[in-house]
Amino acid sequence: VHLVESGGGLVQAGGSLRLSCVVSEPTFNVNTMAWYRQAPGKQRELVANLFRGGSYTNYAESVKGRFTISRDTAKNTLYLQMNNLKPDDTAVYYCNRLFAPVDWGRGTQVTVSS
Repeated sequence: VHLVESGGGLVQAGGSLRLSCVVSEPTFNVNTMAWYRQAPGKQRELVANLFRGGSYTNYAESVKGRFTISRDTAKNTLYLQMNNLKPDDTAVYYCNRLFAPVDWGRGTQVTVSS
């Protein structure tokens, strides 16, 4: 299984980005998928997850109301829409299964300037 994240960049506080994660797995739509992030000097943290079936989502308190996780099963792609970005959101963002994670991808860098 390969995970390829993209969509990161440099934005000002208050801006938006949409991250994408292409998953090379035929059973993508039956897995609970998640977005994680790792800021410099900090441990990787769970940002959001989307349970299989796409009907239930869960978010870290720090991003609730600002981030939205979704998937396109036809494209085997997981998304993270990020609005009202804050400097504390600066990190490398990764996707993976929530349960039984596979090898991590390279991630995509998000930098939010104040």
